[in-house]
Amino acid sequence: MTTEGVHIVVGGFFGDEGKGKIVSYLSLSTRPAAVVRTGATNAGHTVVCCNKKWKLRAVPSGFVYEKARLYIARGALIDKDVFTSEVKELGIKGRIWMDSMTGIITEEHKIKEQTDEHFTKLGSTKTGVGAAMSDRVLRKLKLAKDFPELSEFLTDTQKEILELLESGNHVLIEATQGYWLSLYHGTYPYVTSRDTSACGALSEVGIGPRYVKRITVVFKAYVTRVGTGPLPGELSFEEAKRRGLLEYGTVTGRPRRVAPFNYDLALKAVKANSATDVAITKIDVLFPEARCAKRWEDLPGDAKRWIENIEERLKVPISIIGTGEDVNCVIDRSNELNI
Repeated sequence: MTTEGVHIVVGGFFGDEGKGKIVSYLSLSTRPAAVVRTGATNAGHTVVCCNKKWKLRAVPSGFVYEKARLYIARGALIDKDVFTSEVKELGIKGRIWMDSMTGIITEEHKIKEQTDEHFTKLGSTKTGVGAAMSDRVLRKLKLAKDFPELSEFLTDTQKEILELLESGNHVLIEATQGYWLSLYHGTYPYVTSRDTSACGALSEVGIGPRYVKRITVVFKAYVTRVGTGPLPGELSFEEAKRRGLLEYGTVTGRPRRVAPFNYDLALKAVKANSATDVAITKIDVLFPEARCAKRWEDLPGDAKRWIENIEERLKVPISIIGTGEDVNCVIDRSNELNI
């Protein structure tokens, strides 16, 4: 399947919704000309494909589609050591570029977060992102163009992406974390250092809304959150373990706090992001019989009813259902829903 224009994939809860899986699947199924990653290296996206697992902090999850150009957005913040390590591991040199204006996280930023009590109180990942963003606001952050070792990866990403779009190509944008961690719209002050909405992703890339054709908001079948801040309906550690819902952060390794699927948070995220459709991941955790189902007909009845109830309450079609870790464990209803 091919398409044109911009497709944004954005998290609907507190991150950890499975955006990496959805973006990697969409890159293989819609074959975009480019995949763009926004955000910073405090967000880990996991991709499972071809019996391999990657935990990515810099590279777009759509790297699995080998014909896609890969971009780091101008408004992103990147740890250059993380970036170069991932590029080498994946063997994607010559396919990936970052903007010369992309911000660079240094060791000094990481040290500041590890020693500053304010960052600790907010539940920082201590990866230097907050400190680096503070420096960017103060106009003293060093950018990618200031580091000779990055010169071979530099380009004007905004210009190239706009040229692709104006030529009728399809561009997939991978937003970061989740809507409720937005600096402006989330559970302030327990939020991240940027706007994590669909509009925020467009701003980081440097393109306007006219190019957008599709906005997919991703939810997990339950809610998780790493670090401090409110989590409505939070389950005890023992109850989360009993239900088989325990998880650990991709970047921090910290146990994720857990709550049941929250319809109020989901509805607000759908409306605020102007969602055209929704993706639900980890349905197999709630309904083990759904494991790696690839057709709607193969889902157990209780799973179908659960999904239909979400559709009814959110008033937005559920286009993609993740039924397992692997990129191919997906039910894709996009065509039948005309999305």
